[in-house]
Order: sequence, then structure tokens, then C-alpha cells
Amino acid sequence: MKEILDAVSPLYGVCSFELIQDNLIPCRAKERLPKNAKSVIIMAFPYLLDDEISKNTNVSKYAISADYHGIVLSRLKSAVGKLRGKYNGFEFEPFADNSPIPEVMTAALAGIGVRGRNSLLITKDYGSFVFLGEIVTDMVIPSTGGIIKDCTGCGKCVDACPGNAIDISHINKESCLSDITQKKGELTRQQINMIASSGCAWGCDICQDVCPLNKGISVTDIEEFISTAIPVVKDNTPIEGRAYAWRGEKTIRRNLGIIRSKDEY
Repeated sequence: MKEILDAVSPLYGVCSFELIQDNLIPCRAKERLPKNAKSVIIMAFPYLLDDEISKNTNVSKYAISADYHGIVLSRLKSAVGKLRGKYNGFEFEPFADNSPIPEVMTAALAGIGVRGRNSLLITKDYGSFVFLGEIVTDMVIPSTGGIIKDCTGCGKCVDACPGNAIDISHINKESCLSDITQKKGELTRQQINMIASSGCAWGCDICQDVCPLNKGISVTDIEEFISTAIPVVKDNTPIEGRAYAWRGEKTIRRNLGIIRSKDEY
């Protein structure tokens, strides 16, 4: 099994399904869970690119490359095909984002990282710049963790957040800049000012950039992320297949216009 998983992601762990079954997220994908699920193989996919590519970006670092859903799911499906062939009689189901699995909780329980106050998983080698995906199976696989560990709680992310959105136990999405950039329709003057000041047309990396656990981390070697990088989004940049496409063209174009006209606000 290790050889199969190593080919998919450089970082993964296993969590007992029993530990998270009371925290499943209601969604249609829940119907795909194996009937007698026993284990969750949780995988982290690092996406941070070299500074030469990303230092002048005007979108969040996770949105520089092509939409991760397709990339991660493709890798997970490849692993699932091999696992089904090798372990005949067991079920293996892949999930990426649209998942009933509480991913950060599961990853922390699997021991592959700690839970940050900004609600993100923070790994030792790649920091919080990772996407998560999982394979749920009815095979009993030994867990690699068992206890959730939290970050140091230094509070730098709390202090740096432009919308004061980070609380001890949750993120206030109404004032989170990342969520504001994804909001359709009219924005308040305060929300407009936040986008203009950040210079970021999609998402926000402020809480990650100030996190001391994100210092000295490794960049990704996943070719799909490297080869599809578009660090600077312009008015004529095609949005198909990008993270910002799901909200439609108007939203990202609006944000670009706010940044371009920031001197007016």
C-alpha cells in the first residue's frame, strides 16, 4: 500500500473512521461512503510554488495553479484503481473538497499536522499550504495518530487578519477577506476597501504568511501545480479550469476592477 500512496502524495496518514463518524458533513457525496467504513486515508497535497513564480501574484497562492479539485481527484482515483486491484474485496472511495469527511479534523487525528487558529491544517514540511483529499475504505488500517494537536496559539494570524475574522473556535466568514472576494453581487464600502488594500483579487493569504510555522517550509514538486501556474490574473485571463471560475466571471472581474481603481475608494 505504501508504494501506491507514495506515488500520489508526499504526505498522508490514516484515521479511524469511528473517530470522525459523528462529525460527518451533510452533502450528496456522503452517499458514496463505504457501508462499513473503517479507515480514512487522508492525504495532503502541497501547492506552494517557488518565490520566482508567486512573489508578485494578485490571487491567493492556492489559486495560482489550475483548480486543485481535478488535480487531486485525478491522483486519488489513480490510487483507488490500484488499491482495488491489489486488495480485491475491499471498497475504496476518493473524495476531494466536496466530501462528508471533516478534513482538517481528520488530518490532525491522523497526525500529519496541527490545527491552526485560522482553521487550517499546518504540516511540518509544507506548512498550511496544502490541499487535502481522502480515500475512505472498509479495510481496517492502523491509525497513524489519534490525538488532535493544535498550533502554538501565538495569535499572529488573529492580529493580522484584516477583517478580524479569526476567533478562538471559528472563522467569521462574513468578515473573512477570502470569503468576501468570492461573494457575488454588491459589496459594502468596507468590503471594497479590504479588497483594494489587499491587492488580492481572489482569496487571502495574510494569516498564512504571518504564521511562524510557515517559515522555512518546502515548495511543491507536484508537476500539475507547477505547469499550470498563472501568477497574475488580468481582465482577459481565461478563467476556465481555475479556482475562481466557480463563482463566475463577473466576481473575479469585479475584484480586479476594485484593485485597479483603488485610488477612488
